[in-house]
Amino acid sequence: MIEISNVYKTYQTRSGPSVVLDDINLTVHRHEKLGILGRNGSGKSTLIRLISGAEQPTSGSIVRKMKVSWPLAFGGGFQGSLTGLDNLRFICRIYGESADDKIDFVQEFSELGRYLREPVKIYSSGMRARLAFAISMVIEFDCFLIDEIVAVGDSRFQEKCRYELFERRKDRSMIMVSHDADFIRAHCDHAAVIIEGKLYTFDDLDGAYAFYRERVG
Repeated sequence: MIEISNVYKTYQTRSGPSVVLDDINLTVHRHEKLGILGRNGSGKSTLIRLISGAEQPTSGSIVRKMKVSWPLAFGGGFQGSLTGLDNLRFICRIYGESADDKIDFVQEFSELGRYLREPVKIYSSGMRARLAFAISMVIEFDCFLIDEIVAVGDSRFQEKCRYELFERRKDRSMIMVSHDADFIRAHCDHAAVIIEGKLYTFDDLDGAYAFYRERVG
């Protein structure tokens, strides 16, 4: 279970503090698939980063009683001077797992070829995303955080990502953020809507969609 209690996130700007998330409360259970709808800039990606632990809330608490992934395809945590392979080994050590039985999968799935043994700092953003997604699939997370992941790579690679995540790991919890209602409907059990940093939760998808259309258009 993931419990988010009274979470605020504020960033300092030149014109003063900007509240991005405003008193967020949310509970996500095992096997639950939650979609969060919102426009660009509404706070969706910030919320995902907070749940992952990549950032900390300004106030409030996030309690994780499940093993939670980083945002899929997020390559911001890579060490640029290390090779893709060395980053894999480093991440496996963090999670207390051996990398030896995971190299072949990452090599094949990421399609990086010889670049897996080159420094990550020379990778394109797409190469980083493919490496991040491949490594995400070899760590056995209880809950996956998904931030528009299907946009990674060409249509063939996107289909491979969909199968690996939504078919082979359909028993896992998932939190997906998107402005695409069709994406949420295809993969989620219920949804929430985030508008100007406020989160509104609904027991059913139709209620969330109706609210989203009414408030966002």
